[in-house]
Amino acid sequence: MPRPLRADARRNRDALLAAAREAFLAGEADAYVDEIAKRAGVAVGTLYRHFETREALVEEVYRQEVDQLCAAPAQLLAGHAPDEALRRFLLLLVEHSAVGKGMAIALESIMATDSPVFDDARAQMAGALDQLLEAGAAAGKLRADVGGRTVLRALGGICGMRLAEGWEEEAVRITEILLDGLRFGAGQQAGP
Repeated sequence: MPRPLRADARRNRDALLAAAREAFLAGEADAYVDEIAKRAGVAVGTLYRHFETREALVEEVYRQEVDQLCAAPAQLLAGHAPDEALRRFLLLLVEHSAVGKGMAIALESIMATDSPVFDDARAQMAGALDQLLEAGAAAGKLRADVGGRTVLRALGGICGMRLAEGWEEEAVRITEILLDGLRFGAGQQAGP
């Protein structure tokens, strides 16, 4: 188990991740490590002490994005009925896809590696959706025969349109139709 980072090392690591995230999400997928280090106010050597490669930095930025996104269901369920919480989370996923266009380009650098980052992200997002779907089914608001992986695949198809002009508005509309389908027959099926 690695030792916890000293406070100054933690600040440097956080600054590097924030600078990289900002660059990638702004579409600067080819931002060089020396530019990211400069924006973070640290030396390039500091970047490499925290992240062995540029790809490791990209992976960690993406992991943080997914972790933040997948923390939302508990908060949404605390403040909304389960079907409304699911609706809000689905829209967050669409927004994540829209914002993530620049990140997607940066992620291309790790697609050819053996990194488990994408499998882990899909599993985490499917788990977050399962949490919302199970709460909705228990409340009789959502179908009990559809799981998070299925909804994630459907949403992946919707968000796959992101290269087309004006896709986001259409994606939101299709997401609402998907939610209507998840509400249809709620409380009438047995569990999955």
